[in-house]
Amino acid sequence: MCADYDPPMSESRLVYSTDGGDRCRDERRPADPKPVPPNDGVVRIYREKGGRGGKTVTVVRGLPAAQLGTVASELKRRCGSGGAVKDGAVEIQGDHREKAASLLEAKGYRVKLAGG
Repeated sequence: MCADYDPPMSESRLVYSTDGGDRCRDERRPADPKPVPPNDGVVRIYREKGGRGGKTVTVVRGLPAAQLGTVASELKRRCGSGGAVKDGAVEIQGDHREKAASLLEAKGYRVKLAGG
């Protein structure tokens, strides 16, 4: 190639751009959809690690919205760990699926252990 050669745009290759770059990143990687539990009256207990820095969290979905706070505080007390109510689900720090299942079954819920 000689120094005077200017390739047409179809042959050029973008090496670096200062236009923000976020637009390209958003188009390539679609957002991960939150799993929506079926509305069948079954409480599902998941073990999740993704997006939490490698830490394991027990997530309880499918509880009635009116009882989220009371069930969350009972689960935290029974498991001896922290937690929170987020997006209609109870999150307990650590892997406490069996303890959570036994407490919820004793309270009369139908429980399934779901996920990893």
